[in-house]
Amino acid sequence: MEKILIIDDSSVQANILKSILHDDYDVTIAHTAEEGLSCAKSGDYMLILLDVIMPGIDGFELLKLLQEETVTQHIPVILITVLSDFQHEERGLTLGAVDYITKPFHPMIVKARVNTHIKLYQYRVQIERQATVDQLTGVANRRLYDTVSRNKWQDAVRLKTSFSICMFDIDKFKVYNDTFGHPAGDRVIATVAQAASIHLRRRTDFFARYGGEEFVAIILGGDASAAFKHLKKVRRGVESLHIPHNKEISPWVTVSIGGVTCFPKQGDSFDTYLKIADTMLYDAKRFGRNRVIWSNEKMEQWREKEA
Repeated sequence: MEKILIIDDSSVQANILKSILHDDYDVTIAHTAEEGLSCAKSGDYMLILLDVIMPGIDGFELLKLLQEETVTQHIPVILITVLSDFQHEERGLTLGAVDYITKPFHPMIVKARVNTHIKLYQYRVQIERQATVDQLTGVANRRLYDTVSRNKWQDAVRLKTSFSICMFDIDKFKVYNDTFGHPAGDRVIATVAQAASIHLRRRTDFFARYGGEEFVAIILGGDASAAFKHLKKVRRGVESLHIPHNKEISPWVTVSIGGVTCFPKQGDSFDTYLKIADTMLYDAKRFGRNRVIWSNEKMEQWREKEA
């Protein structure tokens, strides 16, 4: 069930609202602004119903706080009030509220407005997801990578932690396409992406399709040796699928991987290390494919001698 948060200092009014909505939604009640803000930060709510008149921090001030918090600013807020004059409505909508519900409550109106904004929220989330997910593979797309990679780079600078980036692609993919056809090639790209993503689901990992048959992964934390070992699991995971390749090239579909681990500082260039990762990928292919070659910022290397 979709989750709704009601923030109202009146137990009576909050329970009336809950009784109207509880058959269709998972409803949580908070009786103070502080409690409401805490719940909103920790819960996965699709809508907040917020009373305007509350002691201490009122609804307008709490709305400002919700809009300022990254984890809550996306949640639509409907204001609850007995104040129906133009000035209060204008103030609430200007601050970011999506609608008003006035007291006393009319159950059908409450249900209709809540249902409308829940559907709008779900539609927006779906559109945003489609804009950042690669449609063929289901993993993050290049657009999301462009944003996340820079953010994670800045996180590494701020936290003074290591940053690993790697690039990999499917070996001799053009030959595969020429042999089995483009529909089969698309299925291989999707299958390889899913196999790789199994090993790149930690909170510190990010994995995306870079373009064509090429992928990119980012890892925060850990040293170069650990990153090298982790990406070997990705390579082996793809090979273990035993997807038949052109026999003159290779028995199975495989990937080559190149990457680098560094400790970025203010003023360092992300693009410099992306180029190093690309060079490591080139070396992995040059030395026989189906292998991982990794570097640290001192240009010390880890290589799989035999794939």
